[in-house]
Amino acid sequence: MLPDCYLDHIAIATDDLESTVDLYSKLGLSFEAKREIVEDQKVKTAFAAIDENAHVELLEPTSSDSAIHKFIEKKGPGIHHLCFRVPDVMAKQKELEAQGMRFIYSEPVKGANNCLVNFIHPKSMKGVLTEISQKL
Repeated sequence: MLPDCYLDHIAIATDDLESTVDLYSKLGLSFEAKREIVEDQKVKTAFAAIDENAHVELLEPTSSDSAIHKFIEKKGPGIHHLCFRVPDVMAKQKELEAQGMRFIYSEPVKGANNCLVNFIHPKSMKGVLTEISQKL
């Protein structure tokens, strides 16, 4: 177990949030009633807790120029990224950049659920878009 890092969520891109909520609810997941729109990312989100740390996050684009819309157009609906919770996202970003990893944003941005986030470029993570997140 990593002392300062744990799996926060697996994000799934979808073109129909509510039908995907219904689909995953059949597995026994219980989604929060609240839907959050993250204006900067141009997405609407739904979260379901798996345990005290890990969640499933569903992402629906709110605009045709959102990264999630482009992802769905290119690859179809499916797993979009993994997110790891860290105590200090900027400190972790600097640590990882010093090890040669590239980030999507030069500085962390506001994410869903009152978090500060940044994404490690997939080329730095063997093809997997990886988010680091800090609860504010």
